[in-house]
Amino acid sequence: MKTLLLSISLIFLIQLEITAQTEFVLEPSQSMIMTGKGPGQDATINPFVGQDCYAIIENIGDIPFSIRIQQAGEIIKEIPIEKGELKKVKLLKGYELYLDPNPKGIAKASVEYQKLEE
Repeated sequence: MKTLLLSISLIFLIQLEITAQTEFVLEPSQSMIMTGKGPGQDATINPFVGQDCYAIIENIGDIPFSIRIQQAGEIIKEIPIEKGELKKVKLLKGYELYLDPNPKGIAKASVEYQKLEE
């Protein structure tokens, strides 16, 4: 009985971890790479690395910030995100996702990834 309860609890905790968002605090002078550089260099773990996916970024702070998508050092797109706003951005294979802070204060962001349905 204890083993069954422990197994169920473990499965629940694993599922919770898989669906959990990753939250970040961005200092005014700090640009942060979320994904695209590789293991040990990315701030988040993209479970869909090596394939096209969506990045879902939410501004959970009080001030706006922006995101930047690059490939091989070339900026593909810059997108502002206002307070309370959620953006779903397509990340193609080889793209790098950066969070760029607001120089006027500390920004907070939540980042998660979603499989691209074909």
